[in-house]
Amino acid sequence: MVAIPKPAPAKRVATYADIESAPPNMKAQIIAGSLVLSPRPSDPHAAIFTAAIGDLFPHFGKRSGGGGPGGWVIRGEPELHLDGILPDVFVPDIAGWKRERFPEQFRGHKFAVSPDWVCEILSPSTRSRDQIVKAPLYGRAGIGWLWIVDPEARVVEVFRNEHGLWVFVSEHQGALVTRMQPFDAVEIDLSEWWLPDPADIAVNT
Repeated sequence: MVAIPKPAPAKRVATYADIESAPPNMKAQIIAGSLVLSPRPSDPHAAIFTAAIGDLFPHFGKRSGGGGPGGWVIRGEPELHLDGILPDVFVPDIAGWKRERFPEQFRGHKFAVSPDWVCEILSPSTRSRDQIVKAPLYGRAGIGWLWIVDPEARVVEVFRNEHGLWVFVSEHQGALVTRMQPFDAVEIDLSEWWLPDPADIAVNT
């Protein structure tokens, strides 16, 4: 008699209850139906997060314009619930909405409107997931622009969404003063984004 193998158990789809029960020191997301937990970021990641928001918010995020064109709502680590588009729960590092698309009276933590731009800062534990899994899902969700920031390579890659697929636009590496779409109305000094190289510190001490 030939043994008939038992079918593999159906994969359990994560729910929001899994996010609510996640440890408080972890960032919880549901990506492609699976619960994904990420540790709090290291200093290179945190430094870029702080510098990027510091560069963008004064010029684009202030209602008054703040010396720049304004017109955007910028948020750090928003919890995206894009119901009707994707069933997942995403927490990008930074996201931005054109102000006319953002619900002005919104006071909750579940952002149901797809952003116009997201920024993901790579780390060793999230690199492949951010680039291979999350990026295509962001494209399917209709997000217009994507920045991928690599602290190790000191590079920012800019992509534009065309019909759900990401098209490479530009690369910005090292200590440049540069302009990056969709925020190219203002120059950004990337030298402020990267932590000093340990080799450089050793030479100068």
